Amino acid sequence: MLNAQKLRIALIHPDLGIGGAERLVVDAALGLQAIGHSVDIYTSYHNQMHCFDETRDGTLRVHNIVPPFPRSWRGKFHVLFAHARQLHLTKFILNTCVKEYDVFFVDQLSTCIPFLRVLGGKRVVFYCHFPDKLLASGAFVDGRAERNKTSFLKKVYRYPMDWLEEATTRQADAILANSKFTARVTMDNFMSLKTTPKVVYPGINIQAYLAPVDLAEPDIVQVASSRPTLLSLNRFEMKKNAALAVEAFSRLRCRSPQYERMRLVLAGGYDPRLEDNIQTLNSLLDLARKHGLRFNVITPAQSSFRIPPIVGSTNTEPDVIFLLNFTTLQRSALLQAPSTVAMLYTPVNEHFGIGPVEGMLCGVPVLACDSGGPTESIIDSPPLARTGWLRPPDATIWADALEEIHQLSEVERVALVRRSMDRAQSMFGMEAMAKALEASLVEVTQMGPVRAPVKEIGFVLALVLGLVLAHLFRV
Repeated sequence: MLNAQKLRIALIHPDLGIGGAERLVVDAALGLQAIGHSVDIYTSYHNQMHCFDETRDGTLRVHNIVPPFPRSWRGKFHVLFAHARQLHLTKFILNTCVKEYDVFFVDQLSTCIPFLRVLGGKRVVFYCHFPDKLLASGAFVDGRAERNKTSFLKKVYRYPMDWLEEATTRQADAILANSKFTARVTMDNFMSLKTTPKVVYPGINIQAYLAPVDLAEPDIVQVASSRPTLLSLNRFEMKKNAALAVEAFSRLRCRSPQYERMRLVLAGGYDPRLEDNIQTLNSLLDLARKHGLRFNVITPAQSSFRIPPIVGSTNTEPDVIFLLNFTTLQRSALLQAPSTVAMLYTPVNEHFGIGPVEGMLCGVPVLACDSGGPTESIIDSPPLARTGWLRPPDATIWADALEEIHQLSEVERVALVRRSMDRAQSMFGMEAMAKALEASLVEVTQMGPVRAPVKEIGFVLALVLGLVLAHLFRV
């Protein structure tokens, strides 16, 4: 049996915040631990005040290796510094603890893979979320990238970055993807890959979502309400398209007085270091003002981030709540609340999207865009098999769908809840993900010693030069 072989696993993730990718890392580690494996997480950033509970309360072992490099320089060169930060992390692992592990599980950023294989002699499984070369090009539409106008200098800058991403990805012993959509797009754009990545859907800790919550907890009191609630859980980033939720909510409220008591909660990770987060929140606030919606911006009591004064913010029955860096308790309370009418999942061409799974698991009707990963997690038709709604990203169409959800009969809602919960538990549970990851990790360890070809050794030697330059750059 696979789990007869207990592995010592090192999991590498670049930035351990509170986004969907980080939730996957945490649940993967928890799942692998639960079936008997030893797991350590290595990261270049872990803020104790901006992370999931399991990464700070001792449930998981997290090693935060602080790099000498910033995330960016004047808001630019993000990917260059991401490579430098991971090279610094890789250097630490190679110098101190690489021999302690049987296998490495690398998430999101592939820079370290050839070093771990050639210099560390370890097998590597890489979990691919989406090619960065497409994210950097502009909005991705299935089948093509809608490229922004790019200067010649940026094209020169991106060329080696894109080449490095593909060259390091293909050197993994096994490549996994978070959805069929991601696997297909990766193969279409990384021409040198010889085999299609194996799909391992993200899984969630079912019990953590269904466990009862204490309604007297201050964090829960902060967000609880008997008002009918529309919920959106996403980081405050432009690509998450949360403006669609605000626009659809505004249109719905204009249709009938019965919707005037409804509120919208936009909850997600917010990092004041990131210009994208700041601009996204400001643009959403402007949109709320434009539609005459009362709003409030809040953070959990223990948050280290203090909100500056915001024009127009009110504590009195706001129509829209912007909840920055929600806690696990707040997430569970909002998903479990009887007053929560629907979850709005707004990203277009999302690689997978854990939000719809969270909603289905908790019995909340989910409305998502009809592209990318949600088309694999949600069943929209036929109606008798439906677990959610997939619609084009048009505010009027979304308002129509929200009306349909609001008007479900009790019998229809109960049946929908049962189908949704059954699908989430059977396909997207943490145990199912852990077993699939275990199979790949065991498979690569059974490949035997790493025998790197001359080309791969030359590749690593070239990158070592970059590591030396990065070290000299340190101030």
